Amino acid sequence: MSASVLYMSMSLDGYIAGPNDETGNPGGDGFDRLHEWITTPGGEYGRPSGPVGELFDEMHAYGAVLVGRRTAEQIDHWGGDRHGVPIFVLSHRPPGPSVANYPLVTYVTDGIESAMAQAKAAAGDRYVLVHGAYTAQRALEAGVLDELVIHQIPVLFGRGRRQFEVLPSRVELEIVRVIDTPDATHIHYRVRR
Repeated sequence: MSASVLYMSMSLDGYIAGPNDETGNPGGDGFDRLHEWITTPGGEYGRPSGPVGELFDEMHAYGAVLVGRRTAEQIDHWGGDRHGVPIFVLSHRPPGPSVANYPLVTYVTDGIESAMAQAKAAAGDRYVLVHGAYTAQRALEAGVLDELVIHQIPVLFGRGRRQFEVLPSRVELEIVRVIDTPDATHIHYRVRR
């Protein structure tokens, strides 16, 4: 069975989005700062060189995506296509009518365990990419998130949306790998069970 992995760029003080994170401004003010480590000198999104390039390749080798409704709607479900893999949206209610145009998007309304099971089955031998603070928190709470790869950016946001705002209890992690660069420290953790 595949693993579930949260990949997230985060400020040193724990923010994954800046202030004013809303539809029309996904990620909020200053969001691009969190992703400069994966941009070319011209500011285009692209594969970095060296060990971070290998991490970039790993990051794009997923077989399914599990995302929360808020995140999915802010970015219009990636236009219905996130690199050709199934997209599972965790939600408390059915999707809006526009989702009918996106055959790769499935809304799951019966909980995180079901959503993760469906995503893992669809991913096959590849991993499930987990997106969104709420979804990651619920997956940790339910014990269905396997790994976290945090791209720790050397900046303090001071406000915005935190990745781990509300956790029901302590979660122990094991450090698997650390890649340190001037732009970010990339820390790969495994959730201890």
